[in-house]
Amino acid sequence: MRGAGQKVRELEAQEQQDKHRREQAGAEQSWKIQPQRSSDKALLHRGSCTLYKNDFGYISREEAVIALAEPD
Repeated sequence: MRGAGQKVRELEAQEQQDKHRREQAGAEQSWKIQPQRSSDKALLHRGSCTLYKNDFGYISREEAVIALAEPD
């Protein structure tokens, strides 16, 4: 029979995995903007994209559509 401590560790690990899956699912539905630099254009990335780390958070689909309509 498993001890209570082992069961607690298993539940904590499962909780962390569930949290990670929820965060990933949220990122898949979100977007992030890589600001314009020098002569480069600003870029729009999926929230789960690892090419650009965004320290400012994510934007919604509606906000991404608005950003795409902006000239700069």
